[in-house]
Amino acid sequence: TYSVQALSTGLNSFLPKQSPPQIIKMDPEPLWKLASSSSYFVKIAGISGASAVILGAYGAHSLLPNEEKDENIKKAFETANRYHFIHTLALLGVPLCRYPSLSGCLFILGLSMFCGTCYYSSLTGDHRFRRLTPIGGTFFILGWLSLFI
Repeated sequence: TYSVQALSTGLNSFLPKQSPPQIIKMDPEPLWKLASSSSYFVKIAGISGASAVILGAYGAHSLLPNEEKDENIKKAFETANRYHFIHTLALLGVPLCRYPSLSGCLFILGLSMFCGTCYYSSLTGDHRFRRLTPIGGTFFILGWLSLFI
């Protein structure tokens, strides 16, 4: 044990002395300050949420009680409205993620292309833009994945 101790003492004389790590205390930033640089996404989420409520009320009182409407049309409208609400809430959290511009743009594109085409075809009966719906769904998926990076 003496030789190990001597070796340890000898090595310590050659190695630089380590000072204890310094701890720097910082005041935590309030959430509103963190989100202020991307606050336009919160404003867009406010408009989107209001429009989701308006469209949901319109669908519940005009479109859905109508017996003449096809069940697939009603189902598409309800799906659009559900996804509209869910992704509006996701848009509220975008300013707190690492790449808010990327995530926010992906969610907005998803809202426009998925929900927009479902609403349009449900309200007008015109299905020519329905081929864009899966692309909007892909934007939703990419938006959620962008929160991961």
